[in-house]
Amino acid sequence: MKIIKQICSSTKEQVEMGEKLQEHELGDFLHGHLKDNRYLIVLDNVWSPADWSCLAKKSSNDPDCLGSVFPDGGKGSRILLTTRYKEVASHADVHLKELGEKMVDKCNGLPLAIVLLGGLLSKNMSHIEWKKVHDNMSAYLAKEGQIAGVMTMLNLSYIDLPSYLKPCFLHLSLFPEDYVISTRKLLLLWISEGFVLQQDRQSMKDTAEIYLNELINRNLIQVVRTSVNARVMECRVHDFIQELAIEKAKEHNFIGTNIVVDPHLFPSSSPSLFSSKSRRQSIYSDFERYASIEHYSTPYLRSLLFFNLGGICQTSQLDFIAKCFKVLRVLDLGGLRIENVPSIIGELIHLRYLGLRHTGLKMLPLSIGNLRNLQTLDINNLKRVPDVIWKITNMRYLYIEEQEEDDPLKIDTVQNLQILSGITFNQWIRNNSSKLTCLEKLKIEGRCELVEGVEFSNSIAKLHSSLKSLYLKASNETSIPSLAMSSCPHLCKLHIKGRMQKLTETFQFPQNLSQLTLEACRLDCDPMPILEKLPKLLTLRLRAGSYLGKEMHVSANGFPRLKILQLLGLSELVLLNILKGAMPWLMQLCFHHTIEIFGLNGLLNLVEVQIHFLSRLRRLLLYRFLRTKLSFWDSTR
Repeated sequence: MKIIKQICSSTKEQVEMGEKLQEHELGDFLHGHLKDNRYLIVLDNVWSPADWSCLAKKSSNDPDCLGSVFPDGGKGSRILLTTRYKEVASHADVHLKELGEKMVDKCNGLPLAIVLLGGLLSKNMSHIEWKKVHDNMSAYLAKEGQIAGVMTMLNLSYIDLPSYLKPCFLHLSLFPEDYVISTRKLLLLWISEGFVLQQDRQSMKDTAEIYLNELINRNLIQVVRTSVNARVMECRVHDFIQELAIEKAKEHNFIGTNIVVDPHLFPSSSPSLFSSKSRRQSIYSDFERYASIEHYSTPYLRSLLFFNLGGICQTSQLDFIAKCFKVLRVLDLGGLRIENVPSIIGELIHLRYLGLRHTGLKMLPLSIGNLRNLQTLDINNLKRVPDVIWKITNMRYLYIEEQEEDDPLKIDTVQNLQILSGITFNQWIRNNSSKLTCLEKLKIEGRCELVEGVEFSNSIAKLHSSLKSLYLKASNETSIPSLAMSSCPHLCKLHIKGRMQKLTETFQFPQNLSQLTLEACRLDCDPMPILEKLPKLLTLRLRAGSYLGKEMHVSANGFPRLKILQLLGLSELVLLNILKGAMPWLMQLCFHHTIEIFGLNGLLNLVEVQIHFLSRLRRLLLYRFLRTKLSFWDSTR
């Protein structure tokens, strides 16, 4: 009755009448009042399953009731229940549990079908939505056999995708079976294809990453490798899901029959199986055979991707791409051994993405400057980058790592640039960085002995409105220029590889820095007294050669928010002393087995310890010891 009084604004007469109602009549009254409303009800400190059963029993007079006093009208209503007892929590979801068990039974024990079902149900926890999935499964599972059961779940998962995710899913049909996909490359391809919608105050790459995570949460993409901060770096697609993607892509003319078969495996295959409606093609083997095919039947090809091709490609063999595919938007020649790129490539004026990584290419033609719509250029190990990038004003993502020569490169006219990776220190300092107002991620590398510290520091400070990630990589024995970054409020990720004269003072670090990596810095003084004062630091990685001393000391209250600490490759370090009260939120600790650590007992949130370069037996014994110890810490909190 207390619940009814709090929910309903009843008159005194109605309250008196309600007090005379029987228990089931009160349930009917409450159900009727809530039925057409959107509500949030908080039930605090429920002690037993019987209490919940009393509250959630069936309504007697509503044939549409789903079995609860609290109706699910599909309006987004919620019940928040708090309890100290696990059996109460599990009992509260009894209706969903029963429905879930029925759907799992329909999967016939097939792991992939169950995983896909979980992804399908996780996005909506209402009884109505789960019932819809249950009924659809019953309709689809009229077929017999295990494969039919898996394909049923696949079809349901595809049908349930929102419209903005379907082209991203279909795009997975272009990759070879079991191929490990770089997520950086995948996201840039989606952007270049036009699949990613522009969102206010959010970069398209961030939006694309949200799309990727949605497909992962639906179990349509498998994670292969993550970064230290849990971002997905590599992924792959299950072969059954790949089959569905290919089937649906062909239905929608997303791709044609687009794979050149290896003639050594299938010598009787037709050399030309490409549909005139084909918009995208991916080639897995035998470039010479593909180049010899008549391509004028696919003049509207938008995307052309090459995978796992051996041999060396002559310059003249690439001419047909520019001659036959005039409206090409995406061209990825990554992995194909190329001597030179023909200048005719400059005629592909609609090109948005050009991938040339790991091709062995040393020179680019000057005609590359004609690609005014190019958004992504991805290449590495060039002898030199032609000084025509300044013409490509639509460029957003420029990857030019490991240049052999340090010739001038003008890029400050490319004002839409968001990622710049691989520019040298000398090239960077000759540009006016204040014009690069959209630059979020910057990697500078090479020799830096001629770069003056104040000038370089000022060039970074001019990116204060946009810069989020900075990677400085000095070659040989040159020292990283002194740097003050406190004027970059959005800079949260910093990686420094190279000798440093001394560590930057705490106040000179970005105020919002959350991830810091130091490598080959050759610091003589303990960096902890400076780094432990960074208020928002979550991840600290000290790698090989970053510190040459024997001891590190973390004072009480040091690293107030640190969650991950990695001390790897520090050959001289033998002692880490952690005072009580330091690193209260540390969850992961990685270190070399030669380091002795004092103060582990005070790390109450530590759940993972990785010790490197131990024998298998010693690692196993230590793991068991630590697991017991960690369980003891948990039980005494």
